[in-house]
Order: sequence, then C-alpha cells, then structure tokens
Amino acid sequence: MMKIYTNLDNVKSYKSFKDMRKWQSERRKKVKDLSVNIEQCPSKKVRELNENRSQTSYTWIGHSTFLIQMNGMNILTDPVWAKRMGLEKRLTEPGLSLADLPEIDVVVISHGHYDHLDFPTLKKLNGNPQFFVPVGMKSLFNKKGYQKVIEMNWWERAEHGGVTIHFVPAQHWTRRSLKDMNTSHWGGWIFQTREETLYFVGDTGYFSGFKQIGERFTIDTVFMPIGAFEPEWFMAPAHISPEDSVKAFIELKAKNFVPMHYGTYRLADDTGPEALERLNRAWEKQQLRKEQLTVLLLGETVF
Repeated sequence: MMKIYTNLDNVKSYKSFKDMRKWQSERRKKVKDLSVNIEQCPSKKVRELNENRSQTSYTWIGHSTFLIQMNGMNILTDPVWAKRMGLEKRLTEPGLSLADLPEIDVVVISHGHYDHLDFPTLKKLNGNPQFFVPVGMKSLFNKKGYQKVIEMNWWERAEHGGVTIHFVPAQHWTRRSLKDMNTSHWGGWIFQTREETLYFVGDTGYFSGFKQIGERFTIDTVFMPIGAFEPEWFMAPAHISPEDSVKAFIELKAKNFVPMHYGTYRLADDTGPEALERLNRAWEKQQLRKEQLTVLLLGETVF
C-alpha cells in the first residue's frame, strides 16, 4: 500500500468535485482583463549568466522557475517551459529560452503538479543535472530515465557542490493522475552556504511552518508565491494570498522578498497585475522598506 503524505496540522488543501463545480460556476460570471501581462526585461544577461561561476545571481524565468547561480553552481527551480497548462495557454513567454541557459548542475522540484514538474522541459535542459525531489517521487523519475535523483523528506538536508540543500515543509497537495493523490510529498528548498541562505518556497498556502522555518534559518532572500489565490474560499489552503505572503515574510525574518507564481498561467481567477497590486498595498500597510522587495521582469537578473 502506498504511503499518503499530509500537511502540518493535518490541514487538507485540496477541494471536492462539488467545490470545483461551484468555483467554475462563479468563474463564468467574472470579467477579467487578460490583455495586461508581466513584461519582459529589455536587457537580459545571457552572456554574463553563461560565463558566471563566481557571483550569486537569480533570474526569473516565469511562474516558479528561477535560474539561481550560487557557489559556482547553476540551479533551476521547478523548470517549466510548457506553452500550455491543460486548456490554458501560457500568458507570457519564458524570460530565457532553454537554449540561453548555461549547463545546469542542480534541479529542485517542489511537488508533482504539472505547472511545477514538466518532463518535456527536463529532457531539453543543458547539462546532466542532479535532481532533488520530494519523498515518494524518485520512482517516477527513474521510470522516466533519470537516475541522478536524491529523494528527501521534510527537514532533511544534503550537501552538493559546497551548498547545503534543505527540504522544508509547505502546505499543499499533489496529483498527476487519478490514482496518485498525495503519494509523494511537497515542500520548499533552502540553499545555504556560509555566506548566504536562499529560500525557494515552492507552492503553499499560509501555514504555521513559516514560523518554524524562520526559527531554524537566517534567510537572506525568499522566493515567495503570490498568485493563484482567487477565489480565496477555494484556493487559500493551497495558494497563499499576497497579504498572507507578506505576513509569512515577516514571520520568516527574511531580508529580501522576490515574488513568483503569478502572471504566467491562469490557474485561478486573479491576474498577474492584480497579485502585484495587492502585494504592494500589503507591503505599504506593513510599512516595510521598499528596498527589501524585488519585483522582477521576466528574464531579469539580480547579481
């Protein structure tokens, strides 16, 4: 019998078919402007990224995909270059093309949902990366032909290329077929050296784990989801709102906030601009310093 994974405090973050029908009924009555999208960075650092093996950098590709350069390694988070997600067409082009990427050393996967794990994308990556995946997912990767796979549970860590990689909790769920509901775990990834600590949250609702993570780590930069939160009665257990993402940032005691998981695929009723507007209002309401918030254009790099 396959193990079934759960959230902290046994919170259920998936909804029933009845709830899904109710949401779809509500959605048909909403009018959203999908013509305004997140812009591409006009000055992309493709050559610099391919040459860089010394400086820390991060580049937003779109959705939850970042190229992170750290301690001489090239790390990709949840690589998805897919042009469609189910029936929904991708709203924006990826910030960098697959051909623009340097050779990838490490890939981390937060969970098995298709907007975070896209095997056609993985086949096209440059290099021969080491994969870090949630517990319960290694067998799927092996079946797909990937053997360099390290499977981790919450609070476990591994050393790779001088970086300590930690797998930490998130509040979510996962499924790729009718028969595999929550048979693998979900979570976030922390990349830690002596000099700095970066936290890729993955996909999550707001939960008590943020306080626990903030107590265990001194976080320099957090890559935090802000989109796919509307309607909140449906989405809140699995997708954090912009307001709660700011609350989580404060509880993490992190230094810098980089928003993600918005404006690429229409997974919920909110739009990318709406998510950013609400984030900015919440930021101002909490009187946080402007320089702590880094909103990236697609393909934009911060060194």
